[in-house]
Amino acid sequence: MAEAAQNALTARAEALGVRLPPLVVKAERIAATVMQGVHGRRRSGQGDEFWQFRPYLPGDAASRVDWRQSARSDRVFIRETEWEAAQTVALWSARGPGMVWRSRDALPTKQERAELLLLALAALLLRGGERLRAFGAPRAFIGRAALAPLAGFLPEQAVMPADLCLPRHARALLFSDFLAPLEETRAQLAALAAQGLRGHVLQILDPAEETLPFAGHIRFEDPAGGAPAPIPRIEALRGAYQAALARHREGLAALALPLGFSFATHRTDQPPELALLALFQRLEGS
Repeated sequence: MAEAAQNALTARAEALGVRLPPLVVKAERIAATVMQGVHGRRRSGQGDEFWQFRPYLPGDAASRVDWRQSARSDRVFIRETEWEAAQTVALWSARGPGMVWRSRDALPTKQERAELLLLALAALLLRGGERLRAFGAPRAFIGRAALAPLAGFLPEQAVMPADLCLPRHARALLFSDFLAPLEETRAQLAALAAQGLRGHVLQILDPAEETLPFAGHIRFEDPAGGAPAPIPRIEALRGAYQAALARHREGLAALALPLGFSFATHRTDQPPELALLALFQRLEGS
């Protein structure tokens, strides 16, 4: 059953991806500036500086094989350059009790929408020949056939976005509700920025979390197992709640920008294409 659900999610992501033009991540100008500062004036053809050897993966061109390194073992190795490391796109979607909540059965959970958007974006990137990493994955994902393995890895991603093995200057895309305290999110983004990562943050919320449409006596339960919170006349708090959410979003945008991350929002009752188009524009503008 779990495998069937994962296959269905992959199929939906593929179908969503074909509705948009292939998304190609533009070369990050700041990465080029950093490389020039480290290595001085560059020759024509960025990326001649050696970065690392990695094992050959299906989809790699034979012309990229380093035969001298491969001859030293029983494995085939690809020679990667620093420019290729700068082009890596790293993806992360949040998991946890709060992400599996939804206000109506007709809506997807926040986690389902986050994973669908991640995989749809991955489909676009893979079609454009981009090199993908998932936070915590032992290897990169390359080629259109890599979408299914990427989907299979998502349940193994950590709750927090952290991966010390990601190459410096990679572009990171993070999908979550980002309802944690601002200082917690600031610490997470600052840790990624310290690795040289920059990118985009997409906050995904259920529409009820944005509008608080309830009325009367409501008993809120903590999905993480905390004590329930009964609130009489919840409609009297609607204005204050919406103002607090607006301040939280302003705080997220304000802390993300200095760390090299853009910020956007998406609701699970909105078409996923809207979020994909917004990400397309941000990636193009980078």
